[in-house]
Amino acid sequence: MLTSTQLSTMLTLQDGMNKKVNPDWLNAGYAYLRAAMIESVEGIEHHGWKWWKAQQKDLPQLQMELVDIWHFALSHIIIGFDGDIAQSATTIAEELASKRNQVTFDGKDYDFTQQDILDNLELMAGLCAAKRFDVPLFIKIVEQAEMNSDELYRQYVGKNVLNFFRQDHGYKDGTYIKIWNDREDNEHLVDVLNSLDINLADYSDQVYVGLKQRYPS
Repeated sequence: MLTSTQLSTMLTLQDGMNKKVNPDWLNAGYAYLRAAMIESVEGIEHHGWKWWKAQQKDLPQLQMELVDIWHFALSHIIIGFDGDIAQSATTIAEELASKRNQVTFDGKDYDFTQQDILDNLELMAGLCAAKRFDVPLFIKIVEQAEMNSDELYRQYVGKNVLNFFRQDHGYKDGTYIKIWNDREDNEHLVDVLNSLDINLADYSDQVYVGLKQRYPS
């Protein structure tokens, strides 16, 4: 289960990144759950679902879609509490602690612990289309995609911090260098993440420092 420190870190990072895009993002009316719905469908595509042709599951891409969904879900939750990060974290923690395994949608009860990942992704897409997000359902999908809470946290923080780093080093005006020493920044990020303990209280700051130490001066 995601810890209180992990939840607080992720919510704070999400709020910070959204403010970089628009300082008044809470009132901008962005369709975060629409974005999450689209990512859910893309997750289905990466898993493969077509019975009329051979398909191979792309697990890394599916996991990446889930990390993107979590960005949008956190944004939606923060808006629901008028920007209150502490209350957002408490509510998510309570949802996870409830051990709830069922969601009601369109008058029907779904036990998502008894469904496969494709049915659960489809259910999540439907809920997002109806402007709803269910945290326990999402975490079940994360598990079905062969990730645990720590890996969700690690990948989320990594992607978020890299986005911050890019913005701080000229991504918007085109001066950012994406390839360092013949390797893309994403590859350097993986090395930095693998070198750090996710239980560090300043984990996200250390990820940023690790990227900065590698970036060409």
